[in-house]
Amino acid sequence: MDGLLLDTERIYTEVTQEVAQRYGKNFTWEMKLQLMGRSQAESQKIAVKLLELPISPDEFGLETKKLQQEKFKHTNLMPGAKHLVYHLHQHGIPICVASGSAKYNFDIKTLNHKDLFALFHHFVLGCDPEIKRCKPDPDTFLIAASRFDNPPASPENVLVFEDSKNGVAAAIAAKMPVVMVPDPRMDPEEGKKATQLLKSLEDFKPEEFGLPPFPQ
Repeated sequence: MDGLLLDTERIYTEVTQEVAQRYGKNFTWEMKLQLMGRSQAESQKIAVKLLELPISPDEFGLETKKLQQEKFKHTNLMPGAKHLVYHLHQHGIPICVASGSAKYNFDIKTLNHKDLFALFHHFVLGCDPEIKRCKPDPDTFLIAASRFDNPPASPENVLVFEDSKNGVAAAIAAKMPVVMVPDPRMDPEEGKKATQLLKSLEDFKPEEFGLPPFPQ
């Protein structure tokens, strides 16, 4: 969801850098790559360790939470997200969100896009009690697939969209095909394991995966 449907990864970067600077640290792109796609709690632990901060993950979470929630009120959709979601829904393709985002952040991020997110059948978030291991493990996607009214007969019948290498790894571990739309700063090598690598959701062609094509 973050960085794929919603333009929120930029906000996570800004906030983490702001908190890091309070302690004389610098949040690098290499560090960012290790956090993307993970649950909120896991990201906090990794960030504190990588930045060598003199605070606990919980304290780091409190410092970032206030900054994030103010910025999340103005979250925009990523290019192509609205068009794709409405297209799939109109054709009766079951869709859900499987994200590492915490519920309190999810509610704020989606506040201005309720009509769009109402089209999803369900949401599996990082705080879900059934998830024992978050991305890059497959639990998030397997649980998400199991909650459809008519769960897919095989993981191969589920198409995942991801922007992070941890998310791609989770999809592959779940034996699901995955379309990756990475941050433009990401090394193209990171996307080689994805079923398809795109610059934007606007470039997605549904018919290449057996889905109804966009209207001409």
